[in-house]
Amino acid sequence: MIKPRTPPGVLELLPREQVAFQRMLDTIRSTFEAWGFLPVETPVFELSEVLLTKTGGETERQVYFVQSTGALEKAAQGDDAGLPEMALRFDLTVPLARYVAEHEHQLAFPFRRYQMQRVYRGERAQRGRFREFYQCDIDVIGKDTLSPRFEAEVPAVINAVFERLGIGEFTIQLNHRKLLRGFFAGQGIDGDAQALVLREIDKLDKRGEAAVRDTLVGEGFGLAPEVADRLLAFSRIRSTGHLDALDRLDALGPGTELFEEGRRELRALLGQLHALGVPESRYAINLSIARGLDYYTGMVYETTLDAHPEIGSICSGGRYDDLASHYTRSRLPGVGISIGLTRLFWQLREAGLVEAASSPVDVLVALFDEHSLHASLELSRALRAAGLNVETQLEPRKLGRQFQYADRAGIRHVVVRGGDELERGVATVKDLRSGEQFEVALDDLADALLARRDAGAAR
Repeated sequence: MIKPRTPPGVLELLPREQVAFQRMLDTIRSTFEAWGFLPVETPVFELSEVLLTKTGGETERQVYFVQSTGALEKAAQGDDAGLPEMALRFDLTVPLARYVAEHEHQLAFPFRRYQMQRVYRGERAQRGRFREFYQCDIDVIGKDTLSPRFEAEVPAVINAVFERLGIGEFTIQLNHRKLLRGFFAGQGIDGDAQALVLREIDKLDKRGEAAVRDTLVGEGFGLAPEVADRLLAFSRIRSTGHLDALDRLDALGPGTELFEEGRRELRALLGQLHALGVPESRYAINLSIARGLDYYTGMVYETTLDAHPEIGSICSGGRYDDLASHYTRSRLPGVGISIGLTRLFWQLREAGLVEAASSPVDVLVALFDEHSLHASLELSRALRAAGLNVETQLEPRKLGRQFQYADRAGIRHVVVRGGDELERGVATVKDLRSGEQFEVALDDLADALLARRDAGAAR
């Protein structure tokens, strides 16, 4: 007999935990749609030559390739060489680039898309790291150009999502790649060296200042100690409010043309966030935020929970100027963010910030005895027609066991109609949450249950 077990790196939930996870997905989806984003889904696998165009090195080592048994047989016979034809997607950005390039003549630009699907990476199995996980992305893609104003809308959407999720206060940390690169150029760091320094600055939270400084002045980088010190001093700049953010940007002093362009765009973004009503306690400039990916060119974002900084970024992204250069000659700039929901849900559960949800079933119609089966089925049909989610007991058991089942399944209300209730045209309702038990006239039952459901949802 084979022992039942899941492979490492997946998150498999019990039903009431799955309900909580699904409600988070539904909240994120409805918020994205409230801001005018349209849904997109792409296949779980892509052609390998398409998926791996912009990758290599570490990313390619984490890709899961897809092969049919027929393809495996051909490969074993030496009839097929090279990589398998298809691979599982490792993020939603590369499939988006392919999607927009393939359908650009059928899309309306700026193209506002959200995508909420699983992705797959061959991560080393360890606690809190997943090989299969949900990403929830939004992107705005322009044709030829995209106004920096869209870069301000994205953190406003982030604010709306996490406000509705209700998982505690959070801060959207902001920086600008033009500001960073302009500052680097002012320190004599140019060309390919800028990308290397950006990646190293992005590791400050994980490695600490001392380790990053040692790397910057070491053989690999060879920066002068005073330059490394100025980079670290720049990266320490944080704001504590809207006016403070503006003052700190002013206090940076003059810089290169690129530096000044980044400062102007960052100031404009702060003004738009203020106009959009995002509370100033929820956004701040943090000049250590770099985002290690090379394709970011403008604003970059990272979001952290104020009470749980150890969780790290719960939402990140930024602006890029050419999404799909490998697939089309059209220039397709964009801006977007991603929520790694599986890892976030796991972290929130570990921190005690999310727990198993109640069942989406509003009421269990108990079965008193065999003779009341048809009456129970008719009552269940009427309650569903009134808008309630109803489960019907189909085999008679002791009422205590039926109550126990409902409680374990997370169903709040149980309706009982025995012989006496049938004769009098009433039903007995047991509220398993409060312990209350009461009778209701049959004609009023649906309204009473709907009112109790709605009152519970409002709390």
